[in-house]
Amino acid sequence: MKKLCVGAALLFMGLFSFAQQRDPKAKAILDAASEKFKSYQTVSATFAYASQNAQGKVMAKKNGTINMKGDKFNISFGNNKIFSDGKTVWNYDPSSKEVTVNNANKSESTITPQKLFTDFYSKDFMYVMGNDAKVAGKPVHIIIMQPIDKNKAFSRLYLAVDKASKTIASATIVEKSGNRTVYSVGNLKANTPLADAQFSFDQAKYPGVEVVDLR
Repeated sequence: MKKLCVGAALLFMGLFSFAQQRDPKAKAILDAASEKFKSYQTVSATFAYASQNAQGKVMAKKNGTINMKGDKFNISFGNNKIFSDGKTVWNYDPSSKEVTVNNANKSESTITPQKLFTDFYSKDFMYVMGNDAKVAGKPVHIIIMQPIDKNKAFSRLYLAVDKASKTIASATIVEKSGNRTVYSVGNLKANTPLADAQFSFDQAKYPGVEVVDLR
């Protein structure tokens, strides 16, 4: 699993500020990563999640997997699972033996896993280049992003893009409180066969689970 190691620049992330702008160099890197992801028919990846307080102390860690195919996805995150066939989203929580069902919202404001790897930055963020760094020993570009909507719960997003593969290596979300959430992408495989059935919740495989339909 890749570890985030972005150097001294991120130690002072709370002190960094910039004018509302979209740096052309940062845009070119984001565009290249987006186009690379769009060229894949399917994507399977492992990831790590860590939450930190404002002092940098790790509060929680989890590992997960994600599979994507077109607008379909499934996520295993700890014991929880999320399925989406592009029209419906099932969120399974084994601790409550419950699955909630919602319509997949395809509005521009909805952030899906696919958008996180492609064009989420195009309308909702300003961005500039940060200092180059390394993730798991590999050189990465650091792009510092600021949401245009000041009502967002977070103030900064630090995106690490692998220089060689042009894929996203990690993302650090900084809340207004100073707390941080770090997502690190591990092993990523493209264009492996993925059956459509794995993107829907099969109730027969989860006997005794209560279905809460919120549609």
